[in-house]
Amino acid sequence: MKKLIILSIVALSLSITSCKKYLDITPVGKVIPTTAADFRALLTSGYSTFPRHKALLAVRTDEFLLDEDSQDFPTLKDIYSWKDANPDGLTAPLPYMDFYKTIFYANEVIQDVEAKAGISAETAQLKGEAYLLRAYAHFELLNMYAKTYNKATAGTDKGVPIATSIDLEQKFPQASVEAVYTQIFSDLTAGQQLLNVDKWETGKNYRFSKRAAQALAARIYEFRGEWDKALLAAQNVLQANNALEDLSASGSVLPNNYQSKENIMSLEDVMDARTSNIGIISVHLMGIYDQTNDLRFSAYFGKSGGHYVSQKGNSNALKITFRNGEMYLIAAEAALQTGNKDLALQQLLALKAKRLKAAYFQTEKNRISALSSADLLKEVYAERERELALEGHRWYDLKRYGQPELKHTVSGVEYTLEKNDPRYTLRFPKSALANNPNLQQ
Repeated sequence: MKKLIILSIVALSLSITSCKKYLDITPVGKVIPTTAADFRALLTSGYSTFPRHKALLAVRTDEFLLDEDSQDFPTLKDIYSWKDANPDGLTAPLPYMDFYKTIFYANEVIQDVEAKAGISAETAQLKGEAYLLRAYAHFELLNMYAKTYNKATAGTDKGVPIATSIDLEQKFPQASVEAVYTQIFSDLTAGQQLLNVDKWETGKNYRFSKRAAQALAARIYEFRGEWDKALLAAQNVLQANNALEDLSASGSVLPNNYQSKENIMSLEDVMDARTSNIGIISVHLMGIYDQTNDLRFSAYFGKSGGHYVSQKGNSNALKITFRNGEMYLIAAEAALQTGNKDLALQQLLALKAKRLKAAYFQTEKNRISALSSADLLKEVYAERERELALEGHRWYDLKRYGQPELKHTVSGVEYTLEKNDPRYTLRFPKSALANNPNLQQ
């Protein structure tokens, strides 16, 4: 990670040939940010650098089959078959350093925006967003490259390097899972104290707002199993706006559309052209919907030739990070885990009412209302899979909820991801290991 990062208002570039400190000099033709507008441009570059990794993670799940006739097949086949130790040279790389590029942009804003552009509501918002963006980047790194959070072992489980400095002569040792979470919570708190935008207008809703910060908190607490805190954060998000897209209504849009009434934040490309071209909806995923009465089936999937494909991604309009549908599901799960079955049922049914045909909803309401707490929790998990399909959640959910056995077939050969397979934790890229000998899997 000893790379010189040179900042420009228009673009940022990395040099791997220098060990000079970050921003020691002003290169010819470059500008050091000094105004709030400069720092907004810098932070926008940080947002735009955020990796497009969830499309690749989806290939590892049970949501897709691969079209082996696609020109993109060679780049994804080893990811699909979990051949991580020695992938083909054509295999698309899973991101690592790109997360730290985003973090470095955030670090510059955190360090200098108020000192150089003054203290104001605008610079406070910029600094708050930078803290949240840094927190989210570390959170994603942790969920990709570290074991699932376990309170008993998090203090010794290997995590990822923490980068809070822009001195690139600093060494970046690999921190424990708990230490990374400590930094994430510190950034989350600092960011929330500074943010003053409740909700960004459509078109700027790729940025962190107060609601997006609460949504991030809800997800973090959910991943850690801190259910009281997850419930409170999700409820805070929904208290400000609990709207859901009614898929039976004329003019409704996909829930993950950036113009959706339930949108909270639209930063991430959770699908891309490559996975959209090669990805065929799996028999498993199609089978979890009532294809006649669940309105999501025809909204989420469409026919292409003899196969179903996704209609939820590969478009700037369908970038998604947080939305209300997820918050309802976090609230339902957290309420159930804290013993409040009635609230869990209320949250789950409120979501399903907007996703199912009316007569079918009444049938489902009767069925679900009669479930035991244990079976209701299974229903919440199933609803997460249906509701959040192809939005970048499934790999993490498989990893958190039991790490089940999966099977994929490539060119007639069946590959198996065993239950509790170590490959549920991704290997660090070889480039990362070469640049940082401190890293250990």
